[in-house]
Amino acid sequence: MTAKWTLDTQTFKDNIQHVIQGQPVMAVVKNNAYHYGLDFAVNAFLAAGINTFSTTVLHEAVRVRELAPQATIFLMNPTTEFAVLKENDIHMTLPSLEFYRQYQAELSGIHVHMEFENLLHRSGFKTFDEMRAVIKLDEQRLQHEQMHIRGIWTHFGYADEFDVLDYNDEKSAWLTGLEAMLADYHFDFVHAQNSASFVRDGLFAQHTHARLGIILYGSRPYSNLDEKVTVQALTVSANVIQIRTLGAGESAGYSFAYTADKETEIAVIDIGYGDGILRTRSQHDCLINGRRYPIRALMMSHLFVEVDDKVKQGDTVILYSNDIRIDEHTFKGVGANSEQLSALNHHSLKKEII
Repeated sequence: MTAKWTLDTQTFKDNIQHVIQGQPVMAVVKNNAYHYGLDFAVNAFLAAGINTFSTTVLHEAVRVRELAPQATIFLMNPTTEFAVLKENDIHMTLPSLEFYRQYQAELSGIHVHMEFENLLHRSGFKTFDEMRAVIKLDEQRLQHEQMHIRGIWTHFGYADEFDVLDYNDEKSAWLTGLEAMLADYHFDFVHAQNSASFVRDGLFAQHTHARLGIILYGSRPYSNLDEKVTVQALTVSANVIQIRTLGAGESAGYSFAYTADKETEIAVIDIGYGDGILRTRSQHDCLINGRRYPIRALMMSHLFVEVDDKVKQGDTVILYSNDIRIDEHTFKGVGANSEQLSALNHHSLKKEII
């Protein structure tokens, strides 16, 4: 018996169509496609008609090019490996006026999308006037020395927050500045909306793409969304390898992690934090034979789960599935959707794609 990471291909593909509803989408495939597997995800998105991708590291962008020769590929972090960008026809963010001034010669012939910093303050131009300054500076160069300014973009850091006004503020700042820019310049790619913004507002006017990540992978970006908005194709399962009986006052797990207050049946499960189960996840339930049972202790390679006489050795234990979802535990405080996905250990878990 081995704990498994199982991905249902058809469910994943069906969910893409269900989420995008025919709208133009730039699929975010950063961090190995949210740990689903870059090759798997890109091929699934291509099959669903998506031909525009973004990631944060150059080697992933190069791999996407190998998988999708005709795709548009956008690198959301800047790089100075300009030859690799050109060789693989990869678009890159232009993060600031300072970056342009430092590398203007090397940026010749590079496809860039100018980034507006907005309230996230992660990277990007502080003002749209700085963007205009770059455009004017670049226009002063000989044509063969100029960049190819293909896009303009931002990121909404507060779209999944409802108890503050920051999303309205960042949206207003972006849309106002964008309207002024579009009055004077044309961009082939205009993208700003993450999963939360897209679900809240639909695709904004004058935007060419929604730039979607986590919702394409089966997790809701905020808690008051109906679960039906996205379907989780991933299952993480393990096995009951033994049933033990603890007497009142007896303990199980490292450092007396759980002490029974009465005679208690404990199932020993073959999965643990070494397989990527977060400690905060172990504070909640798992699913056995369609019923939920509380996890009582977490070890490197095992879980202890309090069970009843309906559970027996050999039963399958579900840690994650569409019935006990990653986003459910996100909203219980276990960790971000992407945090739980990224933690899973593909080296120790048996990986199955069906």
